[in-house]
Amino acid sequence: MTVQSHLQQLLESNKSTFLSGEEIARRLGVSRNAVWKAIKALQAEGYPIEAVPNKGYCLSAESDVLSESGIRQYLTGDAQTLTLHVYDTVTSTNLVLRELAGKGAPEGTVVVAARQTGGRGRMGRSFYSPENTGVYVSLLLKPKIVPEDATLITTTAAVAVCEAVELLSDRKAQIKWVNDVFVDGKKICGILTEGSFDMESGMFEYAVLGTGINVYTPLGGFPEEIRQVAGSVFTAPVPDAKNRMIAAYLNAFLALYRNLGGKETIAEYRRRSFVLGKMVTVLAVDRQTPARALDVDEKCRLVVEYEEGRRETLSSGEISIKLT
Repeated sequence: MTVQSHLQQLLESNKSTFLSGEEIARRLGVSRNAVWKAIKALQAEGYPIEAVPNKGYCLSAESDVLSESGIRQYLTGDAQTLTLHVYDTVTSTNLVLRELAGKGAPEGTVVVAARQTGGRGRMGRSFYSPENTGVYVSLLLKPKIVPEDATLITTTAAVAVCEAVELLSDRKAQIKWVNDVFVDGKKICGILTEGSFDMESGMFEYAVLGTGINVYTPLGGFPEEIRQVAGSVFTAPVPDAKNRMIAAYLNAFLALYRNLGGKETIAEYRRRSFVLGKMVTVLAVDRQTPARALDVDEKCRLVVEYEEGRRETLSSGEISIKLT
């Protein structure tokens, strides 16, 4: 780690506390001049570090800058062993992680960014990923499941996002099958799971689980085309919200991932669904068909009944529902 990285970690673990330049230099084993240069570099990156003569340096408790050490301080359980790669901007966290996976990255490798220039959603759509308002995280998994069960990864992530949102806020989170998380009727999260398969065994070689969460509403609001449906977790600034949100999500997901497809997770997904019992539209390439959403089965597939009484179990695809 660089002097700047060590200093960042030290200040984040001592927020609101002034540390003298001499003490920092002693703790890090570097010169006072190296400390001063590292402070200036961090301030240039947006860290609200206060410098007061005869008192030293202090990182504000209100800081909300995404960083590896900032995330890691909140990780618990299995999540503490994750390998984190944190960036200000990437094209797509899923794309970056797929490149790492191709080079042999191990399960548990994570790519996090504060902004994506080419964020992707399901069905080839773009995913709006502005700077400083959302968090975008991709996790490398190597599950021992067949491709047909990939929905279990996405739905487990949806439950984990709901748990993270409710842990950090006073708001109730719900799920629209298969991969969208809503708060107060607005979408605050989208999930995209992509995979590489072993043709010989028919099993996953690896899966990349990508999750984008709107922590705050962008300045000026969301773009017109998504303004009616998009929302955010917080409506006012919350100290260290981004680092805490990512850590809470990873903690929750890995706890559930130990028993992927477990009955308790399926039951929780079903409980959080706001489409069950409602009329929905099943979207296909060439048609849109009204149906009633009846249930979520043991593999998180959606059971629907069409107007003529025919039932179908959907393992992929998309539905729409009129929100009131």
